[in-house]
Amino acid sequence: MEITTNTNVGQLVAANYKTADVFKKYGVDFCCGGNISITQAAEKFGAPVTALLQDLEKVSTREDMESVLLQKLPLDALIDHIVEQHHAFVRENVESIPPYLAKLADVHGGNHPELIEVEKLFTQAAAALTRHIEEEEQILFPYIKELVKAKAKGEAPVRKGFGTIANPIASMHDDHDAEGERFRSISALTKGYTLPEDGCNTYRVGLAKLEAFENDLHRHIHLENNILFPKALDLEKKLVN
Repeated sequence: MEITTNTNVGQLVAANYKTADVFKKYGVDFCCGGNISITQAAEKFGAPVTALLQDLEKVSTREDMESVLLQKLPLDALIDHIVEQHHAFVRENVESIPPYLAKLADVHGGNHPELIEVEKLFTQAAAALTRHIEEEEQILFPYIKELVKAKAKGEAPVRKGFGTIANPIASMHDDHDAEGERFRSISALTKGYTLPEDGCNTYRVGLAKLEAFENDLHRHIHLENNILFPKALDLEKKLVN
């Protein structure tokens, strides 16, 4: 894939997820804010466009086979992958992380009051993401699978109460944006999940779990925003028109 200043960020990461590390390096949101060009992204996030392009071209010389395979997955199989890998990860960690954060806020909150805000933000994220993935699994994902079946049978899809699929997808995008912003705040409060000098082992583990959660969330949102949702919108358009 040729990379220019007009290359779409989300499409580039979808083609080769190795480029995600470059965007992270320069503070560019490739999942929630991925539907813009490299030039627009550089301007929005204050990244040096020439250096950004050079680094992207360097990593893009190595093909990412996982990205190739994910792009080729049928939409129903991609949904199963998201649910089994990323939704399961969210469900497990919204239960396992809070006890660490509560203990850190209790023990270290005096010297590090930011931990109290981190605990509050993650509690909000846990509730919002739990609701979000349930809505996807109960409303949006089943409809996308119906679209796949309709295509296989050569039939028009049955219309739903939400109208076009663009409506629930827009709601999911809003949720993704909110969580992206929330975790940018958590990362800033923890100085990029950096252990302070007085941090104990529990502090280290808690930060590591938060960072792993954000990294998985980036991949999770990327798969939906940059691969699943655009293909689902295109599929519905072809079946309805």
